[in-house]
Amino acid sequence: MILVTGATGTIGSALVSQLLARGEEVTALTRDPAKIEPRPGLTVTTEIAKVRAVFLLAPASPAAPDIERAYLRRAIEAGAERVVKLSAIGTPDEPTDSLGGWHQPGEQAVRESGLTWTILRPTTFASNSLGWAAEIRAGNPVPNVFGDGRQGVVDPADVAAVAAETLTGAGHEGATYTLTGPELLSVPEQVAQLAAVLGATATTVDVAPTREMFPAEIADVALAGTELVRAGGNAIVTADVERVLGRKPGTYRAWAERVFGD
Repeated sequence: MILVTGATGTIGSALVSQLLARGEEVTALTRDPAKIEPRPGLTVTTEIAKVRAVFLLAPASPAAPDIERAYLRRAIEAGAERVVKLSAIGTPDEPTDSLGGWHQPGEQAVRESGLTWTILRPTTFASNSLGWAAEIRAGNPVPNVFGDGRQGVVDPADVAAVAAETLTGAGHEGATYTLTGPELLSVPEQVAQLAAVLGATATTVDVAPTREMFPAEIADVALAGTELVRAGGNAIVTADVERVLGRKPGTYRAWAERVFGD
């Protein structure tokens, strides 16, 4: 049995489907079981029960380290032998109050757990641009807080596929993978590709990032991340998706065609 925490989120829900497609027995942990469609091989629960492996994910917030430690402790008590943690690109290896610090305590807890572990550090998801489609269709410019900063935008399906492989396959023990797409893209470049898929024209408008744009509990970290991207600090592409899956990661254009194509 494989436990998936964060099972209703972007990666968690995709991971549940991929594990079931592999014939795995899956337990989905959620506060609202009604949000998860019943399927053969799937158990939905609000409490951690007997498992052999766990996908560890807590919502992004200052409380994330405590939540992940609690999940990990209960999973160990339930018999888990393997853990895969979803972290984030740029997470430091040592404790810090700077950008990425939320994930560092969880990574440290995983490394010290005594379990077989793998850590996944994805970059920004292609799905973060879902809301742009409405602006493009309405003929409105897409607000851009990242300037000309480019990122190795990754398809969430690839992140879920890597998670499924590291939860079930061999050779990933003690590995930390930084997951990106195959190319660096700025927001204007993403918007142009998305507009082409939608059969529309589109522009962007630069917007200076401020704390008020983000929920108060994550504002400082979100603003720091935005400034990092604007300065070119997240212009990173790796081969880790291909290293795990044996194929190249999907492009942003392919993601857009899959999501919005006819």
